[in-house]
Amino acid sequence: MTTEAHQTATVADLRTVDLFDGLDDATLERWAAATTLREQKVGDVVVEAGEEGHGLHLILQGRLRVFSVDGDRVEADGLQVAPTWVGAIPTLTLGWHRVRMVVESDARIATIAREPFIDLVLSTRPVFDLLMRTVRPVVSKGAQREANRERLASLGTMAAGLAHELNNPAAAAKRAASDLAETLITFEAFVGKLVEAGVEREDAALVVGLKDELLERARTNEELSALEAADLEDELLDQLEAIGVEEPWRLVGPLAAAGADAEWLNRTAQVAGRVVNEVVSWVAASLQAHTLADELAEATDRMSELVRAVKSYAFMDRGEVVQADVHEGIITTLMVLKHKWKHRSISLDKQFDKTLPRVTMYGSELNQVWTNLIDNAISAIGESGTITIRTRREGDCVVVDIADDGPGIPEEIVRRIFDPFFTTKEVGSGTGLGLDVARRIVVDRHGGSLSVDSRPGHTEFHVWLPIEHTKKG
Repeated sequence: MTTEAHQTATVADLRTVDLFDGLDDATLERWAAATTLREQKVGDVVVEAGEEGHGLHLILQGRLRVFSVDGDRVEADGLQVAPTWVGAIPTLTLGWHRVRMVVESDARIATIAREPFIDLVLSTRPVFDLLMRTVRPVVSKGAQREANRERLASLGTMAAGLAHELNNPAAAAKRAASDLAETLITFEAFVGKLVEAGVEREDAALVVGLKDELLERARTNEELSALEAADLEDELLDQLEAIGVEEPWRLVGPLAAAGADAEWLNRTAQVAGRVVNEVVSWVAASLQAHTLADELAEATDRMSELVRAVKSYAFMDRGEVVQADVHEGIITTLMVLKHKWKHRSISLDKQFDKTLPRVTMYGSELNQVWTNLIDNAISAIGESGTITIRTRREGDCVVVDIADDGPGIPEEIVRRIFDPFFTTKEVGSGTGLGLDVARRIVVDRHGGSLSVDSRPGHTEFHVWLPIEHTKKG
């Protein structure tokens, strides 16, 4: 709770705060006159994470507990003890508070609103100098910390995408391996049953020939439609029952997929005689084994492809600065982010100019740019829409345009989206540095430029990259 009567701090109050060291009484009187003095009780929130900096707070008495806020997680992160001052950085930079400050013991706090505070700072050189000396390292440290968080977020996005995409082929490989183990049981028992039944070598050779014939059909036959496959399975099921095959429903699927028909079954029954059940089961198991082997190969190829994509995304095994096709990074980024959009009604329109020359780049850093821009486009679209990625050449630059047909960015926000710490996301959902990091990578590291055009229903980012550029630190 706070008192309602408007009171101001005194010159004596301000003398206790190091921000005003060396100022004369006349100057301090101007500062004191701009304050609003309040008595704050335990539990009062003085600063809230995510709010704009609206002024300087002079803590004259009491203590404020500082909390880091990350989504629903709130952690104690320090203490501000009177006499001290807080709120100058977000106020001067027109930024946002990154922490929450709560009164821990009854406090007297004098607040100077943003506009009069900025005017006073600009007219009081000692305060201005002290603030600049204080603000620079704090902003630099904060920017570095948040940039690291942004890189970790990008790494987390890549890891989540990789885990999601690896899960499907890994599960398919595990399932195929399990089914293959069951199929081997049929193979192991087959020869013994032929021997027990007294099948001659010539007949055994004919059985192998029938199996090879069906394997060849499986390799060359066109894939049946769902309706055609269902009709063939019904026909084969009747025929299998007629020739005395046990549990025919377990065998009809692979036989039908391979192109078996009544004529083939009849020939097999004539050759196999009383072991027709074992022969047909063995042939079906052989077909299934080939199918499972193909599934295993496909699954492991997919996993290898994902590993190659991650290596390409991170530009592992290459120097820091490389000459590379800009499309390579975009494609691998799309693969890493695929889990975010493949289950939504989002279409991707890639308009790539394949004649573009290779670009001298910090490859892994540029992929962070593509990750931020594409991820933002996915978030803007929501459940349905189109993302368009276009590449082209303009003079000595390669240009990448990334557009979405989401709701657009309000005009008052467009001017600030590249500012450090500015974010439209909820507290804890973003650092506000994604686009600032992207801008610095493109502009400072690559000598290019990054801009955005937005209107309702269309937002488009433009990235200009010099084809050749001098390495920058």
